[in-house]
Amino acid sequence: MWVLCLRPALERLNPDFPKEAIDGAIDELTRDRSALSLVEANREIDKFLKQGVPVEIANRERGGQETKVVQVIDWSDPANNDFFLASQFWVSGELYTKRPDVIGFVNGLPLVLMEFKKPGVNVREAYDKNLADYKDTIPQLFHHNAFLLVSNGTQSKIGSLTAAWEHFSDWKKVASEKELSAISLENVLRGTCEPARLLDLVENFTRFSETSGAVSKLVARNHQFLGVNRAVEALQTSQDGRVGVFWHTQGSGKSYSMVFFAEKVFRKLPGNWTFVIITDRTELDDQIYRTFATCGAASEGHCQATRSEHLRRLLREDHRYVFTLIHKFRTDPGTLHPVLSERDDIIVLTDEAHRSQYDTLAMNMRTALPNAKFLAFTGTPLIAGEQRTREVFGDYVSIYDFKQSVEDGATVPLFYENRTPELEITNPELNEEIYEVIEDAVLDDEQEKKLERLLGQKYHLITRDDRLDAVAKDIVHHFLNRGYQGKAMVVSIDKLTTLKMFEKVRLEWQAEKDRVERKISEYGPGSPERRLLEDRLVTLSETDMAVVVSPGQNEIQEMKAKGFDILPHRQRMVKEDLETRFKDPDDPFGLVFVCAMWLTGFDAPSCSTLYLDKPMRGHTLMQTIARANRVYGDKVNGLIVDYANVFAELEKALAIYGSGGTGGEMPVKDKSELVEALKIALEQITLYCREHEVDLAAVESESARHFLAAVNRLARTDEIQDAFLGQSNDIRRLYKAVMPDPIIPDLAPRCQVIQELANAIRALKDPVDVSGVLKTIEGKLDGAIVAEPGLDPGQKATTIDLSKVDFEALEKKFARSKTKNTEAQKLRALIERKLNKLIRLNASRYDYLNRFQKMIEDYNNGALNIEQLFEELVKLSHDLTEEEHRHMRESLTEEELAVFDILTRPGPELAPQEIEALKKICKDMLARLKTEKLVLDWRKRRTTRAAVRIEIEKMLDDGLPEKYTVDLFEAKCGALFQHVLEKYPQPDVNVYASDAS
Repeated sequence: MWVLCLRPALERLNPDFPKEAIDGAIDELTRDRSALSLVEANREIDKFLKQGVPVEIANRERGGQETKVVQVIDWSDPANNDFFLASQFWVSGELYTKRPDVIGFVNGLPLVLMEFKKPGVNVREAYDKNLADYKDTIPQLFHHNAFLLVSNGTQSKIGSLTAAWEHFSDWKKVASEKELSAISLENVLRGTCEPARLLDLVENFTRFSETSGAVSKLVARNHQFLGVNRAVEALQTSQDGRVGVFWHTQGSGKSYSMVFFAEKVFRKLPGNWTFVIITDRTELDDQIYRTFATCGAASEGHCQATRSEHLRRLLREDHRYVFTLIHKFRTDPGTLHPVLSERDDIIVLTDEAHRSQYDTLAMNMRTALPNAKFLAFTGTPLIAGEQRTREVFGDYVSIYDFKQSVEDGATVPLFYENRTPELEITNPELNEEIYEVIEDAVLDDEQEKKLERLLGQKYHLITRDDRLDAVAKDIVHHFLNRGYQGKAMVVSIDKLTTLKMFEKVRLEWQAEKDRVERKISEYGPGSPERRLLEDRLVTLSETDMAVVVSPGQNEIQEMKAKGFDILPHRQRMVKEDLETRFKDPDDPFGLVFVCAMWLTGFDAPSCSTLYLDKPMRGHTLMQTIARANRVYGDKVNGLIVDYANVFAELEKALAIYGSGGTGGEMPVKDKSELVEALKIALEQITLYCREHEVDLAAVESESARHFLAAVNRLARTDEIQDAFLGQSNDIRRLYKAVMPDPIIPDLAPRCQVIQELANAIRALKDPVDVSGVLKTIEGKLDGAIVAEPGLDPGQKATTIDLSKVDFEALEKKFARSKTKNTEAQKLRALIERKLNKLIRLNASRYDYLNRFQKMIEDYNNGALNIEQLFEELVKLSHDLTEEEHRHMRESLTEEELAVFDILTRPGPELAPQEIEALKKICKDMLARLKTEKLVLDWRKRRTTRAAVRIEIEKMLDDGLPEKYTVDLFEAKCGALFQHVLEKYPQPDVNVYASDAS
């Protein structure tokens, strides 16, 4: 299928190239890449798609070899390509043959893979079950893949082949940000698969990022695709160098949007472009440079300006990218900045440079680059008023605000919790000068002295010991009792207070550890109370914490005079890679103390909690709280714990930054809304259970009596199971997000019994077949009241060899069983496992699978009741057992039987002597192929594959009865060759040998 469409496409796109060039390109595009990882193979193909395939051919005029680059796709004219959509297309791997729902081919290459579920089935099943299975069984399908699309009709998401589920995203708008958002299959198909948009997405909005040797593939989200394309249009129409402002909220992938924008300009717009990326913080400069470098965009070395003279030299030279701080445009007082370049193909991208974009440095930058074009990328508007923004950069080219980002799942929602100590002043009104000094973030010694002087009594109030003691104690309690155990940051007002807070938390931490160690001895081994304390002790013993503050002049003596030794902290900051450790979710470094560093240009997705004890406002406040809004794993939300009464300022900031400058609904919610959401979810699942004759209150109070009956009723059909498990998962996530909270003791029993029921229902399914779905209930929730479980957490159904089942005894047991749904589910799981094995060995048995799927569908649709389903399952079990032993009755091995079935199903009616002769052919053919033709790596070379095909045809031609027509003979030769190709990857490696082992 690939070559059938690929060859004419390559010949059309490369009309002057000889046949050997086209052959070489086809060989390169379709060669075996099984030795590479999926993402490495995909990156290799991606390079060929975008840059063409270099091939060596003979130079007939001059002799020797020359290199030709064969173009694979016409990126400029979509109509010049072949687009083909295949439904239920069979793909063969080394051991398995699979049939994905839809594959989108471009010029014969499978660029898009779509997997669909029925409405009502959680769309994630397409990711957990189907896509994960395809990666294991038919990995070659992903070598050419651009993106993956999953849908159940009501929910549709796209993602890359390396993306975790939380990074699969909606596609709500097709052509413009002005459209109303709508989650629909039509929108995602039109927005990503319409030919011109598909090619744009593949060419300009897919990148590979490599960090510490690990490669991941990035596919733009809807807002990035629309926003960047709008920015490219604005660049082409700009008359005065003011391209505009690209406002996408923090955490929504703004840095990657900068990469997509710059690289699309390089590919699509003619010109010798140079991009100058400007920031106003060292950490931002490092972060944006790393983003471009890890994406393969900034491949030149030494393009990050180290000083003003270096910047001037870089701008006079010819570079694709130059990275610099705006401060490097400074001049001596009274002097003008020299003109560095009059080129009009320089594009300046400013990233989060706020007040500095309007002062002398900004003027110097425009003097140095008088004909450059300017585009501002920001997570918050540059200033509250629109007029000044238009003066400097032009109108907004794209707006993706805080509220939209949360609604789309590009960032998690932020929840706010005020835990200000009573002694704090309510809503302190710090004057403008104080705020301006603090929001400079990186404070030197003189700035800290000025801060202390300006704050006066208020500063002393914020930093007094008894208040800090109360905050430290609360931080320890809150951190240990959270539900989602992500990383956390403690933000203090200045460097000295940061050191104080670290010491106070450390002492409180040790006191709690001592208390837990004493308390453990009061409870017997194995008791619930002791287990909870032991879990808490593990956290107390293993969690690491550290201070991260910027170095300052004379800081050793300065801190020593105030009673603190900063040297041990500075040694850790210098000798350990604390940044990498904090970003690693598995590293025990879980609590960091800061005052200015890491509040901008720093992303640690697993960071979920921000303890804020520093007056802040405006964009600085928004940038700070965004440290907790990154999407990661099971993280439901970020939590801002406020000890400094910043809520009034938060309201002001969100009125500007939260919803497009128009005010409106607050995207940051009070934590009480999480509690209400959990209560509503509990009410809904209680009603749902009641509809299916399950009383959760009764299960809570008398678990031993009612638990198994409840499991049986909730396991009645796939639809009931899926609905209950989906609701229980929402409750689990909300429950963890609410902790710690005073309401927890009231809600814990109901939440816990729901999780135990869900765990028991999952355990009914065979773990071999549903490994992607089964998840054991996570560890004991700190501080929770745990209901006595009716089933041990994590308990699995007993695995039984189906061939040894006493069906008569099983039928009698079922007849008197009170848990018929549970018994039927167990038998169904056993049959699924047996079917997988039988079909893996012999594809002719697919009729058994169709029969099995039909009876399950009939049951779910109500055509069969539970007794009838069980009866049909038992009949099928009998037949499968008979089928499993058929090879012995035929005096054949399992692998000989597979060949025999290929030749006889379908086939002509044969006499007994002809059947025996056919069996001999099967035995002789397998023996000859395995000893003579199936050499090492036989599938990788055309000559060895051809030798196997010829041997099959020769032996069948010599041995098949005359009853086999020419057409039937050809069909059998092809089917048998395909069978050998799938089942025998190496001489001593085949599915039959692995099954026997």
